[in-house]
Amino acid sequence: MAFDALPPIGLGTYRLKGDLARNAVKSALSLGYRHIDTAQIYDNEAEVGDGITSSGIPRREIFVTTKIWYDNLHPDRLIQSLQQSLERLKTDHVDLTLVHWPSPESAVPMADYLAALSEAQREGMTDHIGVSNFTVAQLNEARAILGDNRIFTNQVEVHPFLANRRLVDHSQTLGIPVTGYMPLAVGRVMENEVLAHLGRKRNRSAAQIALAWVASRGVIPIPSSTRPDHLKANLSALELQLTPEEMNAIDALDRGERLANPSFAPDWD
Repeated sequence: MAFDALPPIGLGTYRLKGDLARNAVKSALSLGYRHIDTAQIYDNEAEVGDGITSSGIPRREIFVTTKIWYDNLHPDRLIQSLQQSLERLKTDHVDLTLVHWPSPESAVPMADYLAALSEAQREGMTDHIGVSNFTVAQLNEARAILGDNRIFTNQVEVHPFLANRRLVDHSQTLGIPVTGYMPLAVGRVMENEVLAHLGRKRNRSAAQIALAWVASRGVIPIPSSTRPDHLKANLSALELQLTPEEMNAIDALDRGERLANPSFAPDWD
């Protein structure tokens, strides 16, 4: 079946390697996750594929996302690289393929790599296409190239210390869902006393409070974990309804703390 929307939470696999990646994917699927997020640059697509095939969950029930690395954006390489991703993932298609980063310094014109991505979609290699780490201006440009209702998501960094409010609001205004990576700020949310205090009042962890805040903003979180107890807790965080006062307290933590900011990143909003 083809999914018509992103599942409300996913497993991020950034930094997961080898058996850690295999087991995390298998555990997440056994607990009820149905969205697994990987990327060419993570160097774990094969292990993610192993985890999916060994889970016993039918492939058609699992939403799989991968991302094209910027070295592969040239039209001569994009489709070939995606075919290699499919082989590593042990599947004949993925549900969503994202441009991981806009081409640095526009070395490859956006119209060219989005045309190649669209061709991959037409060939059945990917059900949906989208972007990641695109700014407001780049999102507008991509939408002008592709047309309405073609960009399935814009995946960007979102956590209590980087609300990314302008970009999130703009994406949602355009009807483009936002997927939030690093929603736990690589563990930093667990060290924050405001989040810990809110968690104690609810008998929840700081991580669960942070994930509930992300989800309450209409953003789809893709936290990463290898421990089954943490995977389960992250999943159950979506059941938590925060009060306006709690949301405001977490909103106040935003300090523009960007964790993913490589030298080739665009000029952020």
